[in-house]
Amino acid sequence: MDSVKAWRAGVLQAMPIMLGDIPVGFAYGVLAQKAGISVFNTLLMSIVVYAGSSQLIAVGLISAGIPAVSIILTTFVVNLRHMLMSAALSPYLQGWRKPALAAFAFELTDETFAVHSTRMSRADSHKQETFAINITAQAAWVLGSWLGIVAGNSIAEIEPLALDYALPAMFIALLVMQIKKWDQIGVAALSGLLSVVFVQLGLDQWYVIAATLIGATTGVMVGRWMKN
Repeated sequence: MDSVKAWRAGVLQAMPIMLGDIPVGFAYGVLAQKAGISVFNTLLMSIVVYAGSSQLIAVGLISAGIPAVSIILTTFVVNLRHMLMSAALSPYLQGWRKPALAAFAFELTDETFAVHSTRMSRADSHKQETFAINITAQAAWVLGSWLGIVAGNSIAEIEPLALDYALPAMFIALLVMQIKKWDQIGVAALSGLLSVVFVQLGLDQWYVIAATLIGATTGVMVGRWMKN
């Protein structure tokens, strides 16, 4: 695959992510303006941090006047799930050099992980196509952030627009695209149920990681049991 075809293929695969990232980034931009964060710092966070859920959480904490140390620790815990995603993709990237791995890891998100895990499981780990997906996704996020900044002064509340539902809706769509077997439906249902249970128990920062670990472990055990 030549460079042009690789980049075109990557951009096309990132289109579903863009449909989710732009409205969620828009919501982040609006909220950041409401929190009094400058335009420069709002865009800088989307470029340097680039973690949707953590950025939204950070904006909420900044609005509440929470100390910087608490904000850093909270977003760190929320982003621990990236260790699981990186570990899952690492076997497919063994031939990559460290600079390329660092660049890939920087732009790895929940959404791009869903796309990469599907394509790489089919032995499709073309480097230029991979980076085309990542760069397109981040560009959509930055664009959404900028649009939110521009519209921030004219929007009083984002709840009536249902922008806060764009992120979970996108995750649901990406999950459905990956499910191909009945046992995968069971693992997804178990992980979702555990997430709800853990939230109700007060594990507000750990419920995603805990539910993912238990769900994934259960899936591996069931898969091995079915093969025997």
